[in-house]
Amino acid sequence: MTSTLPARTPGAGGVSPVALVSESALRENAPLALAAGLGGGADDVLAADAWGHGAAWVASVLSDLEMDAASLDAAVLFGLPGTHARPVMTLRGRALGTKPLLRGEGVSYGYTHRAPHDTTVALVTGGYAQGVIRALGNSATVAIDGRRHRIVGRVAMDVSVVDIGDAAIARGAEVVFFGDPAQSHPSLQEWTDATGLTAAEIVATVGARADRRVSP
Repeated sequence: MTSTLPARTPGAGGVSPVALVSESALRENAPLALAAGLGGGADDVLAADAWGHGAAWVASVLSDLEMDAASLDAAVLFGLPGTHARPVMTLRGRALGTKPLLRGEGVSYGYTHRAPHDTTVALVTGGYAQGVIRALGNSATVAIDGRRHRIVGRVAMDVSVVDIGDAAIARGAEVVFFGDPAQSHPSLQEWTDATGLTAAEIVATVGARADRRVSP
């Protein structure tokens, strides 16, 4: 059963994107993090709210595994890019609706994107207030129904606009901002490339601002 941790900043219309943290991924990564941590220089896995994953929750899982947090490599434990471990956090929003965008029409503040041809765009929950960094506009992609679609225009406070082309996206459809590349989700590495921030900075920000929940 999915349990809900304390909600963070609500998104547009009271709907917030969800920073979903996976208990199965954390448990799978823990032995790998132990091996990496024993090499020396292990980071404090519980610092800064366990890098946005929830310090109390992470500590409870590690206690159940009878593991000492101080001996673990945090990047491996949380499955950050470059570790080849399974990502523990995914960021997911919802489609609020779609509308046609005609050739030459602009999107969002300042019209930093104008449609090169007639298309359709979706308004999705998740903006800079929840950790969807502004630099991702016109750069990063999201996954909806297994297909990639680019974020266009400037990221707003609680929402982003996505060019969905000819895809039929239903209201309420799940939108994956980043997650597990093995499941065809956009990788957190794409966010680090687009923003210049580290993966640790991104997950810590998202975990603190989005509606964080735990999945099995």
